[in-house]
Amino acid sequence: MGFYPIMAKLQGKRCLVVGGGQVAERKIGGLLVAGADIVVVSPDCSHAVEEWAKEGSLTLFRRPFVPEDVRDALIVVAATNDPAVNLAVYQACGPHQWVNVVDSPDLCSFTVPSVVERGDLQIAISTGGHNPGLAKKLRRQVETYFGPEYAEYTAFLGAIRSRVLALSLDEKRKRELLTELLDDRFLQWTKTGERERRNLEAERIIEKARQTGT
Repeated sequence: MGFYPIMAKLQGKRCLVVGGGQVAERKIGGLLVAGADIVVVSPDCSHAVEEWAKEGSLTLFRRPFVPEDVRDALIVVAATNDPAVNLAVYQACGPHQWVNVVDSPDLCSFTVPSVVERGDLQIAISTGGHNPGLAKKLRRQVETYFGPEYAEYTAFLGAIRSRVLALSLDEKRKRELLTELLDDRFLQWTKTGERERRNLEAERIIEKARQTGT
């Protein structure tokens, strides 16, 4: 059975991470970016996890896991180097909770994809948890194709889209206009730093559509 791809909004949602090593640290890092309410349970933890706890970015309990820890957690991540502990975390969870057990895809109700991020642009790559090496390889290839300019380009397109949607045009014409503004020359001008040229051309197209109403 396959996985259903989804981008989850986790701001303020309770997420439990059991484990405090490097693997757990990577999982926590992603949850921090998403603004989750993070609780970490682990007798030992990395320096980064400890610093996050000191600055109040997460709640840290430096002790072994107990089944009651999963209570109230929407997402539970078992990221210890002890398979018995990871299994105990999985067994403590209810069917309403989303569980990720590192290196055990058969125990996961969700997997964490390899992600390329360029500002608001996120490209997720998953092999269903069965081949993380391939996912990392593909991520490196995608990173090469989608360079850092895509962060600015995505922000530019977002601002342009808002302006187009505010125009007094029918929906068909708005879609056509948005397609026109997706022309590769706008990406190229972003990549080469020709922002004024890019912005002036976009302005010309929008103004022409606004004046003619078509």
